[in-house]
Amino acid sequence: MSLDIQCEQLSDARWAELLPLLQQCQVVRLDDCGLTEARCSDISSALRVNPALTELSLRGNELGDAGVHCVLQGLQSPSCKIQKLSLQNCCLTGAGCGVLSSTLRSLPTLQELHLSDNLLGDAGLQLLCEGLLDPQCRLEKLQLEYCNLSAASCEPLASVLRAKPDFKELTVSNNDINEAGVRVLCQGLKDSPCQLEALKLESCGITSDNCRDLCSIVASKASLRELALGSNKLGDVGLAELCPGLLHPSSSLRTLWIWECGITAKGCGDLCRVLRTKESLKELSLAGNELGDEGARLLCETLLEPGCQLESLWVKSCSFTAACCSHFSSVLTQNKFLLELQISNNRLGDAGVQELCQGLGQPGSVLRVLWLGDCDVSDHSCSSLAATLLANHSLRELDLSNNCLGDAGVLQLVESVRQPGCLLEQLVLYDIYWSEAMEDRLQALEEEKPSLRVIS
Repeated sequence: MSLDIQCEQLSDARWAELLPLLQQCQVVRLDDCGLTEARCSDISSALRVNPALTELSLRGNELGDAGVHCVLQGLQSPSCKIQKLSLQNCCLTGAGCGVLSSTLRSLPTLQELHLSDNLLGDAGLQLLCEGLLDPQCRLEKLQLEYCNLSAASCEPLASVLRAKPDFKELTVSNNDINEAGVRVLCQGLKDSPCQLEALKLESCGITSDNCRDLCSIVASKASLRELALGSNKLGDVGLAELCPGLLHPSSSLRTLWIWECGITAKGCGDLCRVLRTKESLKELSLAGNELGDEGARLLCETLLEPGCQLESLWVKSCSFTAACCSHFSSVLTQNKFLLELQISNNRLGDAGVQELCQGLGQPGSVLRVLWLGDCDVSDHSCSSLAATLLANHSLRELDLSNNCLGDAGVLQLVESVRQPGCLLEQLVLYDIYWSEAMEDRLQALEEEKPSLRVIS
């Protein structure tokens, strides 16, 4: 049984109704509910008598150090079997980490801890790691995004990695650990027997000089499935250093996030060798890199190779134009693996979108999700889009947000979507302006076709 409440301000009467559920539910999520320290005594008392609890999430509540301390006391029962604890954005500071560290020593069942968006600082992280190093602590997943950490926190984290063979996932994104800190973390991972599955280091100040160390991690950790390096200055040089690790026979990476990394069409050449060789790679984000139409051509040619089995490609804001759309159209016609294409915020225009529609309209198309937000699309493209929605039997989600569509274009889409033969389940139209009459039509469409959601 689960108690899952989000974004609801809880009155005293509502709180009184919920307390009995806190005592018996296996999963308790009270996220962004306006909870403060004043409610924590009730929470603690309820948790103390709940032997079924395996997951507790209180993220987005201003509990503070004292409130978190009180909640943790409720988890000290010998019968507590909690496995996942989320205290993200709970106003926890470094001073509160001492109590958290002690709690980790007494919760051998805890496998996952989310502490992102709390200003722990290096001193708080040091205290936390002391608890993580205890033999009784068997944590496998740790999230520390936006925790005000510096390179000084990386040696304690590296010590934890060396000591914990069961460790599987580390998130340190959006902390200024910089080049020196990343090097220390990588050394800790090299020395560790852990079977790491996910490493997330987005916006951490990584440079191209770190990529050789990261290459070694990718090559040596056959268990690694997800690597997130977005918003770091890797550049083409760094990507070239990373790719040999990705190409290593033992590498089985599934997800690679390298958005906003200063990669150009030149870097695409190195990456394409990985794509055509590694069937394990399923999700790739290159969003926010200046790939241009030449980069798009290289990617599309690779997507047509039999060894490339990518399922999700994010190329939002990559400086594409209509000139590359014939290549993407060929991919949509011939590729049997690509299910999601995020190509928003590229100046494709009506001509480019009509090229894409030709590919989507072919019988072999398997794409399920297409994002075309902010692509300079106008009403002129809507007849092609409308025809495609009837001809295509795989597409389930279409995003046309922030394009210059009016009543005339939206009406063409509505007329196709309402047909029984159209299998679209979600039409996203944020920041598109239409008349009240069209608003009424869209509401009637959702009532007429319950399987469809129009999001605007």
